[in-house]
Amino acid sequence: MKNVFYPKFPLALLPRMLGLAGIGALIAGGYGIMHDQFTYSISEEYFTKLKFTQFHYADFGFPRRVYVAEIGFLATWWVGLFGGWFIGRVAVPRISPEHIVRRCAIAFAIMFAFAIVGAMSGFLLGLAHGPDFSSWDPIAFELHVMDVPRFVRVAYIHNASYAGGFAGLLTAIFYVRRSCGNV
Repeated sequence: MKNVFYPKFPLALLPRMLGLAGIGALIAGGYGIMHDQFTYSISEEYFTKLKFTQFHYADFGFPRRVYVAEIGFLATWWVGLFGGWFIGRVAVPRISPEHIVRRCAIAFAIMFAFAIVGAMSGFLLGLAHGPDFSSWDPIAFELHVMDVPRFVRVAYIHNASYAGGFAGLLTAIFYVRRSCGNV
């Protein structure tokens, strides 16, 4: 159990693991940019009343869509960093250098696909929410949200996307561990 929390590996492998973490951060950041451009189109209020406040430090006066892209990157890069680290932690010590690029690309694709499926599921759950949004009244009142159904739909999309990314990471790690026997 100690190796799970304090893993031991040759330090020579660390640059490859960190490289995969960096690649994961860039992929997730790119996903976040596209994701937030889409969700901004559904509910500007989700951003103007919530995200713009959360990420106020990133407002450099650029047009709104650029600011939304910044928020998308900043909200997701860390998911890819951790995902890439864990994929790298599992893959690098077990997979030969000539096979690692393909296996890790598939692992990242799995995580990316799960995040997209999660976002689509959130969209559908938001549509199926029903007419009663009274449970959202406190946050809608506090944030002065006018179009609560659209705000809620985007909240569902964002939360489900993170859940999908996490499920994708677990599946990707399972894939990498399983594929080690085929190297």
